[in-house]
This record gives sequence, C-alpha cells and structure tokens, in this order.
Amino acid sequence: MAQSTMPPAASEPKDAGDSPKALKYPKKSARTRAREFALQGLYQHLVGKNPADEIDPFTRDLMGFNKADAAHFDALLHGCIEQAAALDAHIAQKVDRPLADLSPIEHAVLWIGTYEMLHCLDVPWRAVINECIELAKEFGGTDGHKYVNAV
Repeated sequence: MAQSTMPPAASEPKDAGDSPKALKYPKKSARTRAREFALQGLYQHLVGKNPADEIDPFTRDLMGFNKADAAHFDALLHGCIEQAAALDAHIAQKVDRPLADLSPIEHAVLWIGTYEMLHCLDVPWRAVINECIELAKEFGGTDGHKYVNAV
C-alpha cells in the first residue's frame, strides 16, 4: 500500500516536539476575584435596582466565591452602593458623557476603581487602574477598557 502524501491533520501532532501545549493562565488573586464578584453584584444593582442585602447572599452562593477575598468583596459591594452618589460625583467630573449613557459594566468598573482609590489606600493606584482595565476587558464591551483607561 502506498503511503499518503497528504500532510498530517492540524489536530494531529507531527511528532512529540510539535504537540500543542495546554494554555496556562495565571491564577487570579483573591482580590481580583473579589472585584469580579463585586462587579457582578454592582451590575445587578445598576440594572435591576436590587439592594445590597439581596445581592450579597446570592453572590456568595456563586461557584468560585470561596476563592475570593470576602472582606474586599464586602467593602466594594456595600461601599459602592452606599456611596453611589459621592462616587458618581467624582466620576462625572472625568467623563465626557452623562453617567446614564455609560454601560452598566463601565459604570460599575468606574465605581470600583473610584471606591478603591478613595478608601482602599493599601492598594497601589497603579494596581487599581490595571485591575479596572482588566475587568472592563473581560466583562465589558469591545472598547470599554479603552474608555475606562482614559477616565
């Protein structure tokens, strides 16, 4: 029987040296996870007007919450909702549109960043900015992270 001259299929490794490697993503820190869960909760608040005392237990039951920094989640969720008017006043000075025109994700990310800048002084400002950009990249619209970075 003649050997095939067709190249091997893309899914088949040519030899041991060419086998595809599994992608490895860096593990997320507990604070990063807390920000992600806080973002989900703040989204629920902005879109559904749900109060923090309803959002909190629901969010804690989500898969993966046990890997989050619960204290930081509490500070972000409850702090942002309690201080929404003050945070919006800070944000309104920096944005080029009415806050009502922001997507709920961008709005929540900006709440988180502003809250951390004002109240979480143990978190370096560069880390706050980077984390907010990453949240906007992962959960926001196509260019939402660029807008968050510009603000």
